[in-house]
Amino acid sequence: MPYEPPTHTVERSLRATTGAKIIAGVDEVGRGAWAGPVTVCAAVTGLRRPPLGLTDSKLLSVKRRNELAVELHKWVTSYALGHASPEEIDDLGMTAALRLAAVRALDALPVRPEAVILDGKHDYLGDPWRVRTVIKGDQSCVAVAAASVLAKVRRDKMMAELGVEHADFGFADNAGYPSPVHKAALEERGPTPYHRLSWAYLDALPQWRHLKKARTWANVSVPEIEGQLGFDF
Repeated sequence: MPYEPPTHTVERSLRATTGAKIIAGVDEVGRGAWAGPVTVCAAVTGLRRPPLGLTDSKLLSVKRRNELAVELHKWVTSYALGHASPEEIDDLGMTAALRLAAVRALDALPVRPEAVILDGKHDYLGDPWRVRTVIKGDQSCVAVAAASVLAKVRRDKMMAELGVEHADFGFADNAGYPSPVHKAALEERGPTPYHRLSWAYLDALPQWRHLKKARTWANVSVPEIEGQLGFDF
């Protein structure tokens, strides 16, 4: 399906309105998974022409995504990845875990960005970062699209490595997200050490429900960004 290539429009706007020169695009992967970390990439690209075909990682085949990641490693000015573990997600909630992973990525960059383009409508970073949120930024903004691809490829590789010792869960194929293979393995074997134990899927597993962790961080109403996938899919 044809799609519009990402541009530097938002980055140019930030430069003009804030004077920022170093701008990082930030995107996450793994928010809705049942297992594994949430991973955030921060990428600084400048205003150069991006590699051909760059877009949101979800729109790319596995082969093209991996090829682009190799190109991006050499093309981006700099990039860094941050992760929040399943335990941190259970203890802090997804919003705080996202911020933790994003700050880890931003802090790992060789030069601190003066502004951040954050994919989506929720600013989970907040002060002291100067943030511009962009819905579907991973499709429209070059730096965010680059971060999307780099984050997805890295996390998929991590999940495939974890899947070696838990082959029945199909982590190499589903990356910890819901799938029939994942669901069947959970019903038979229960969660692995890499599963998020505060997630709603455990409600549908009576034999493993005793392992569920209370969401002590949640208030009466849970922010929209905390949304997760239940057992029905």
